[in-house]
Amino acid sequence: MGTGLRHFCGFVAESFRDEGRVEGRLEGRAEDILRILDLRGVPVPEAARQRVSACTDLAVLDVWFERAVTAPSADAVFGDG
Repeated sequence: MGTGLRHFCGFVAESFRDEGRVEGRLEGRAEDILRILDLRGVPVPEAARQRVSACTDLAVLDVWFERAVTAPSADAVFGDG
């Protein structure tokens, strides 16, 4: 007789998969921001690189991504300058 845990295990596995997907989107967006700035020749101090890489809010990263397209400085990406 089964314990019914198979369904639970599937739920847990799906949760980890979703979490991994979100983490991948965060990392990818952060890399995109930094790459855009690098390609545009905008200097990016290490503190700014760490701030982008450490961000866990996709909505914030999306705003920074849009700003990175035209920002004259890394500070401008964050709205600090």
